[in-house]
Amino acid sequence: MILVAQVSDTHFDLGARNAQRAEKVMDFLADLPRRPDAILHTGDVTESGGAAQYAEARAALKSDIPVYSIPGNHDERVAFRTELLGVEASADPIHHVHRIGELTVVMVDTTVPGEPGGRIDEQSYDWLRGVLARAPAHAPIVLAMHHPPVRLHSPIVDDIALAEPGRLAELVAGDARIRAVLAGHAHSSAVTLFAGRPLLIAPSTSSVLGGAWEIRPPDRVMDYSPDPAVALHVFDETGAITTHFRTVPMAGCTGVPPS
Repeated sequence: MILVAQVSDTHFDLGARNAQRAEKVMDFLADLPRRPDAILHTGDVTESGGAAQYAEARAALKSDIPVYSIPGNHDERVAFRTELLGVEASADPIHHVHRIGELTVVMVDTTVPGEPGGRIDEQSYDWLRGVLARAPAHAPIVLAMHHPPVRLHSPIVDDIALAEPGRLAELVAGDARIRAVLAGHAHSSAVTLFAGRPLLIAPSTSSVLGGAWEIRPPDRVMDYSPDPAVALHVFDETGAITTHFRTVPMAGCTGVPPS
C-alpha cells in the first residue's frame, strides 16, 4: 500500500488563523498510525506570493514526511522557488516528478503569471510527454495540478479553471498508466471523471467555496467556519486508487460517543 496525502489552498497570509489550520493538518498527518509516504500540496500555498508568506509556509509545512509543492494562481514563481523550495530564482513553470515506491507522481504547474485561470503551455506539454516516456512501462502514474480541467458547477471556479482541457484529456486517455488526476483550487472536496479517469479535488485547509446551489453573492460565497480538511489517496498493489477525505477538527478528536 502507498498512502499519499494531498493538502491544498493553505493561503498563508501572515495571519494566525490560516497558519494554525495548516499546522493542525500537518500534525494530524504526522500522528497517523500509518503515516503518509508523501504529502502533495496542490497550490495556493500563499495568499499573495510574498517572501514572508513563503517563510511562514516553509515553517508550518516542515515535516520528516516528504512534502512536494506546486504553485497556484495566488502564488508567485520566483519567491516560491527561492523562499519555499530554496532553489535558484526563475520565472519558468515549476514542474517536478517523484517516485513513491512503484508510483510516479507528476506535478504540473498550470499557473499563468498574473492571471487567475490556468493553462499548460507548449513547453510544459513537451516536458510532460518526456516524463511519461521515461516513466516505468507498467507502473502507475498520477498527475497533480492546481487548476481542475473540468467544470465543477462552481460559479467562481469554473471561470478560472484549466483552459483547453481537451489537450490534456487526449494525453490522459492515451496512457493507461495514468490512474488519476489530482487538483486543488476549488476549496471543495469533489470527485468526477476526466478522460475516463478519476479526477479528485482536494479540500482547502483555509475555507470552503460553495457550489452554484449554495452561494449568494456578494456576501455568501466562501465559508470560513468548517474545520480544515485533507485528501488521503491509497494505492493498492495493482495501482488502483481509493480516496478518503478527512476533516481535521481544530478542537481535537473525541473518541467517546456523546451521551
